[in-house]
Amino acid sequence: MRRSMPAVLLLGILLNACGDAIPGDPSPGVPGVSPSLEGVPLFPADNPWNRRIDAEPVDPASDAIIASIGATTGLHPDFGADYLGGPFGIPYVVVGAGQPAVPVSFDYADESDPGPYPIPPDAPIEGGADADGDRHILVVDRDAGRLYELFDAHRDGAGWRAGSGAIFDLTSNALRPAGWTSADAAGLPILPGLARYDEVAAGEIAHALRFTVRTSRRAYVAPARHWASANTGASLPPMGMRVRLKASFDESGYPPQARVVLTALKRYGMIVADNGSNWFISGAPDARWDDDDLRSLRQVTGNDFEVVRMGTIVTD
Repeated sequence: MRRSMPAVLLLGILLNACGDAIPGDPSPGVPGVSPSLEGVPLFPADNPWNRRIDAEPVDPASDAIIASIGATTGLHPDFGADYLGGPFGIPYVVVGAGQPAVPVSFDYADESDPGPYPIPPDAPIEGGADADGDRHILVVDRDAGRLYELFDAHRDGAGWRAGSGAIFDLTSNALRPAGWTSADAAGLPILPGLARYDEVAAGEIAHALRFTVRTSRRAYVAPARHWASANTGASLPPMGMRVRLKASFDESGYPPQARVVLTALKRYGMIVADNGSNWFISGAPDARWDDDDLRSLRQVTGNDFEVVRMGTIVTD
């Protein structure tokens, strides 16, 4: 079984106050700015990540599950512009048909998609080249319409070695085989669940977000395909479980970047994708994030969420 807790629990000290406006985009190629996806869609419009769930019923176990995650615990943006001197979050890179593919070996080869993977030599690693955490690498091939993701990636000669890896066809809704991990504990792709600055600057995040919980259940629900826990309590969240911000929550007083995130959490919700700190939501690093603005999200607590009714819960 793959990891039951992530190697990194970012403490993410985001500073004070609230900004008033989303800053404009600088010129392309500015250091610390996440790359454009260049119009490449992250899965079809009817993919679970892209499906609105604001009108779906609440799960009967919602109150108990929210309590197990932390009813009074605040939401925590695990991304921003400045953590220990630089943008933090889960980075990604965009390549084209000319990017050479390199070999990748895996610790969990039986649940990983074999290489080669088109990883640039300078591909950004989550946490940086010397990180000892999850060390994700995410690569979008814009020409092939493929997403390549690695967990615990390290250079290995001309290629890489990693804990696990997955390749996703961005034109398909196909899931990984039942019981398989990916570069994420739940067997899900990571990139479509990240908050990205370009979306927020445009005024809308039109997909669900990825989040973590400290203690998950030995179970998963679609679209997840893998669990990462030995705990069987019915009040614990299974991988793939989806929550949404309650319709009654008033986000109108929040600053601009936070307000876009909160609107997305009402319409699309967020999906349990890994074990980690409770209510940590994921995003891509970008120097243009306003950390003061994002910090306001920490006022939102577990009590403001509800679990969307789950389908079949897989336990074996």
